[in-house]
Amino acid sequence: MTDSQRSGKAVGKLYGVGVGPGDPSLVTVRAAELIGKADVIAYHCARHGRSHARAIAERYLTGGQLEERLMYPVTVETTDHPGGYRGALDDFYREASERLAAHLDAGRDVVVLAEGDPLFYGSYQHMHKRLAHRYPTEVVPGVTSISAAAARLGTPLVEAEEILTIIPGTLPEEEITARLAATDSAVVMKLGRTFPAVRRALERAGRLADARYVERATMDGERTGRLADVDPDGVPYFSVAVLPSKVAALDSAGQPFEALDAAAGEAPEAVGEGPAPVGEVVVVGTGPAGPLWLTPEARGALANATDLVGYTTYLDRVPVRAGQVRHGSDNKVEGVRAEFALDLARRGRRVAVVSSGDPGVFAMATAVLEAACEDPYRDVPVRVLPGMTAAHAAASRAGAPLGHDYAVISLSDRLKPWAAIARRLRAAAEADLVLALYNPGSKSRTTQVGSARDLLLEHRSPDTPVVLARDVGGPTERVRTVTLAELDPAEVDMRTLLLIGSSQTRRVERGGGHEAVWTPRRYPEAQQES
Repeated sequence: MTDSQRSGKAVGKLYGVGVGPGDPSLVTVRAAELIGKADVIAYHCARHGRSHARAIAERYLTGGQLEERLMYPVTVETTDHPGGYRGALDDFYREASERLAAHLDAGRDVVVLAEGDPLFYGSYQHMHKRLAHRYPTEVVPGVTSISAAAARLGTPLVEAEEILTIIPGTLPEEEITARLAATDSAVVMKLGRTFPAVRRALERAGRLADARYVERATMDGERTGRLADVDPDGVPYFSVAVLPSKVAALDSAGQPFEALDAAAGEAPEAVGEGPAPVGEVVVVGTGPAGPLWLTPEARGALANATDLVGYTTYLDRVPVRAGQVRHGSDNKVEGVRAEFALDLARRGRRVAVVSSGDPGVFAMATAVLEAACEDPYRDVPVRVLPGMTAAHAAASRAGAPLGHDYAVISLSDRLKPWAAIARRLRAAAEADLVLALYNPGSKSRTTQVGSARDLLLEHRSPDTPVVLARDVGGPTERVRTVTLAELDPAEVDMRTLLLIGSSQTRRVERGGGHEAVWTPRRYPEAQQES
């Protein structure tokens, strides 16, 4: 029950009525009915006094209604209001809502016209927040500019499991770039003076070629076309940038190549003579597990790829997209996988090589670049996109064990001799570095953890904290801390990462049974000097 109903007064009803994107024939039956019956018609406008919403609704007005023109004191210009731009608008919304409240208290029904939909970037919502809890209220949805733009382009926005992102062009350029890179489809609204920044963001995100432009959808002066061809000097506020569905845009050029036969190690057929379009290989770090660890840039590269290449376990973490070809293989054919990806790119494909963690840390970036620096792949563009590495993910779960100098060492002796690993462990231990140990053990490698522990005990206290982090970010995540003397090799497998503390690393019990492992940023000598 509203405040006015509790007081026993007969009050009017507030209606937020969407009138659609511009064409009066797109006004809904319900909206037209309410506009014709209302006692008061209210609409927002700039200081020039013209209202797009009223112009759309004009054919449905009766001529005998009261009209409330709610004129903004500022739009994009500066103001001398003591509260600045936001203060000036807050005062305006408060005063405008009280003007409408006076009509409602007098028993008059008030229709507030809203271009598009009332609750979608609409001015009406500011009235709604101030009045809906006080008076009977109904919101009538309208056709949005987004729906109108897609209809005028004749292009689906999203299909199947695609994600649509709505972005205000008034956001910082870096933020727009990140959002565009991370989504399947997008609409950027509120262009006008923001158009140059939006265009740059589309280009930086690698999406400019796909972007479409719609100006004044369904209104007089409507214009559509490729966004890259638009003159920035003539772009009005009532325009949008559209990245339509990728699935809908698939054609025969986007059909699958044959997948890699991992068992046989077969690569695609050699590229024939004559010019051929050259694609790109992007080595993408997906983090230690799951989509929460993906950067926007990495997410965008995975979405934009025609082909995904990688170890099957890592490919399974990437969502399936229609039209995208997945080439899974065994974890021990990195060189073959790299050449396969480069051959696809020579055919004009956009290839994402999927790597867990960070691709430059004991992962696929090295294998791809090693092959790409040899003939016939020297001219194939290759990019490496960073990801959250396992050491940093594990450290965050434990506290801050990597808060000071640290070394990262792989215990795998498959590609380097154990003697080299032992020398590096000893040198790092003598330097009193925290250690992050990757690839500590597997079914075929069972002695490395014990050997590393015994070597480190020659230089570190038996009480040195050791973090065992398994499947960080995954469904079977387990992170716990033991002492170096307690470290049991039987509890360590290939999915476990070890963080070995330095002489300064602390293990502290905190409230509620929680424990924190951290390494001070200062050494005792530095503290004494200060």
